[in-house]
Amino acid sequence: MAPSTSPAPSEPQSFTPMDKEMLLIGGTCQYMTCDSYDFLPFRCESCRGRFCQDHRTEAGHKCARAGEWAARRAPQQSTPTPSSSYQKPTTLTATQCSHPQCKTFVDTLTSVGVVCSTCNHKYCLKHRIPEDHECSKITPIGARQRSGGVSQADKARTALGRLKLWGKEKQAAVLPKPKPSTAASRVVALNQLKRTAKGDEKVPVEKRIYLHVEAEANTTTSKFPKGAFWYNKAWSVGRLLDDAARGLQVQNVNNRGGGEEERLRVFHVEGGRLLEFGEKAEDVLAQGNTIVLLRGVGPVSTDG
Repeated sequence: MAPSTSPAPSEPQSFTPMDKEMLLIGGTCQYMTCDSYDFLPFRCESCRGRFCQDHRTEAGHKCARAGEWAARRAPQQSTPTPSSSYQKPTTLTATQCSHPQCKTFVDTLTSVGVVCSTCNHKYCLKHRIPEDHECSKITPIGARQRSGGVSQADKARTALGRLKLWGKEKQAAVLPKPKPSTAASRVVALNQLKRTAKGDEKVPVEKRIYLHVEAEANTTTSKFPKGAFWYNKAWSVGRLLDDAARGLQVQNVNNRGGGEEERLRVFHVEGGRLLEFGEKAEDVLAQGNTIVLLRGVGPVSTDG
């Protein structure tokens, strides 16, 4: 029988052409009533017999082990392919853009996800740029705190940054009104401060220092945002701070050993710096000055 020139079937079949070496010698069909010689025989994948084109199918040669090739293929066909296993993404099965206000699903057929190399979060194309997702304010995935905690240098930089920001935004509201230009007017202003000020009556009048005290709203919470008080000018800044916090009803945890982010500090408006707890009030403050209570601005830095 002449070899067939028909194209190979596109769907899986129960038979396959024999090896090319058979072209040299051919083979005899093993069907009991055929015995025809074929130069390109077929092998049954169930019984492994050799047959001509007319008897190549399982039905054509009445295969005694019909169906075994299909049974062997079943486990392979059960493995899902990417196209067959695709499901419409939902909040339970898909990845959503890491931007808090974005609801776009990423890693889908229509939207790819981009991992930010700085914060390691995944974003949609709209928020892939660091500036678009405020990358500088995000804690990177996998970031670990150093074994020694935050260094003093980092604390100083943080404190300096917060003070600069606070100074630009709040200085106009915190700075006292322009000082009276004449000696008489300055005396009048000080006398007015003394009439409205409150303090410990046990402090002798000659030892009192009269100050304007405020609590900066962005860093601390107080029942009274500002007030006029007198203190003993021989007190340290630390003791003056304790009394000022009680006067404005500001929570003060400085003596509880908490972290620097919870500690109160005294900012001297006229001097433009944080005061150290051990400094004497009479050495760094003057009558009628303004001090501001700040929380979490870091340790006092003596660097310029």
